[in-house]
Amino acid sequence: MMGDFLFSDEPEESVNEIEHGTWKVLIVDDEPEVHAVIKLALSDFEFQDKRLEFISAYSGAEAKELVKEHPDAAIVLLDVVMETDDAGLQVAKFIREEAKNNHIRIILRTGQPGQAPERQVIINYDINDYKSKTELTAQKLFTVIMSSLRSYRDIISIEQSREGLEKNNHRFSRYILSSFNRKLY
Repeated sequence: MMGDFLFSDEPEESVNEIEHGTWKVLIVDDEPEVHAVIKLALSDFEFQDKRLEFISAYSGAEAKELVKEHPDAAIVLLDVVMETDDAGLQVAKFIREEAKNNHIRIILRTGQPGQAPERQVIINYDINDYKSKTELTAQKLFTVIMSSLRSYRDIISIEQSREGLEKNNHRFSRYILSSFNRKLY
């Protein structure tokens, strides 16, 4: 009876996405050289036996489409100034508010810090890091990617645990109601 509930033969509906495949990194910048440098700097990167998969967007509009196509992306390296002075900020807003993706780690990168002052951006946008392009050396890029992947992994793990608890609570509620109904009749 209770053992049947605890050890249900129902198949799990979701596969742990962070145990297989690659870590998706969306690079959003209107300069092709930036994409090439990032890919080169991180070409040997590996975290938890998984390599990086790079997805490139060269405009804010393209980035929004790719965010919809890849909701499981772990990180977005996001330039601020592209087709407009605030294109990157609009992408960050889109990710959180329209795509409702709170898992992806947003690393805002800018070559023009005056266009998007760090303090103001951190307060007004739900981003996870802010870097000037000049300060983002290969070592700092490695560090920010590693720490962002750890955060992403932990967020996904917590979300999966929460979903598992919800399923178990639902199953337990059904079991209790079923037992109660059998006793009444």
